[in-house]
Amino acid sequence: MTRIPANKVRHLVRLVNSTLQSAGRQKVFCIGKNKTGTTSIAKAFMELGLIVGEQNLAERLLPDWARRDFRRIFLYCYTAQAFQDIPFSLPFTFQALDRQFPGSKFILTVRENPEQWYRSLMNFYASLFANGNFPTLDDLRAATYIRPGWMYESHRLINNTPENDPFNKEMLIASYNAHIHTVMEYFRHRPQDLLVLNVATPGAYDQLCDFLEKPRTGKELPWENKTADLRLRK
Repeated sequence: MTRIPANKVRHLVRLVNSTLQSAGRQKVFCIGKNKTGTTSIAKAFMELGLIVGEQNLAERLLPDWARRDFRRIFLYCYTAQAFQDIPFSLPFTFQALDRQFPGSKFILTVRENPEQWYRSLMNFYASLFANGNFPTLDDLRAATYIRPGWMYESHRLINNTPENDPFNKEMLIASYNAHIHTVMEYFRHRPQDLLVLNVATPGAYDQLCDFLEKPRTGKELPWENKTADLRLRK
């Protein structure tokens, strides 16, 4: 008889418990692009008592998203109440979730401007796998986040940048602007279902609490995964 490791048993128990607790509850989706404060939003969700999905499980559903097959993503959403990051930060996901989970709340996190977002993204990549330098294709291929090759594969699935120029500024900023435009146009006649939020703005936590019909905390949003503003060397 095969013995299941204790850590896997504990993980399965937590997953089952969270699924039972979140069943039938309103879903909350943070659909802003990565590096717009999504980790801060996840921390706020937890502080407000929401059951937050396990991100390491959601990221592994990226190939499903790439095929626009949302079935396993829908199943994953039954394990919790609030979600952020990949695949929720990607185009097409929020439309499918809106149909599958009517009555859900959506939060579009944004930065002050596209230039600030791109700089934060590049600083994140630089600190994660490029030793503070502007990341290159070789750096991307050598990155070992989750597993060797995952970062490269995911970047190729998500972004339509040239393989020899994966961090093309013009194209990435265009995708950032297009995502914001698409989300805001989709919810143009349903403002009660969408909150556009800059987590760095004073009072952002109160806006979030009001949107989710939670008591105000009197605090500012936690600043998680703050990326140092490196002097990138190209």
